[in-house]
Amino acid sequence: MGDLTHITASGEAHMVDVGDKAETARSATAEGYVRMAPATLDVIRSGNAKKGDVIATARIAGIMAAKQTSSLIPLCHPLMLTKVTVDIAEDADLPGLRVTATANLTGRTGVEMEALTAVTVACLTIYDMAKAVDKAMEIGGVRLLEKTGGKSGTFRHPEAR
Repeated sequence: MGDLTHITASGEAHMVDVGDKAETARSATAEGYVRMAPATLDVIRSGNAKKGDVIATARIAGIMAAKQTSSLIPLCHPLMLTKVTVDIAEDADLPGLRVTATANLTGRTGVEMEALTAVTVACLTIYDMAKAVDKAMEIGGVRLLEKTGGKSGTFRHPEAR
């Protein structure tokens, strides 16, 4: 697994110095889901949620969250993201919505946390916008699917579809 890069030899948390690292193209993709009652999915699909367009709002929330990751997660570097995409698709097997986010940049540190934050906030937004219909919704499965770039190269989750 390797050493924890954010912990000093004396056990103190610190921000990693990435100043000497090479700039490379980096990308990370994460996913998560919101499981819900079929009737809740019908309300979202029909556009009849009282708070408005659930999917469009969740997509924007995810993008905005990726851009704010360093304000939310201690020790994350503020990054100049070049692109963030948030895709939200129906998944009949849940039933519910599956959220996938990808963050890209050319820089000295990875964008895994930005992709994971985008997915998490998009899922929370879906819950918030539909909770009047279904408080029993379940958020889960948040994980990194893939990351590319940097010294450690490419990672692909072994169970990724």
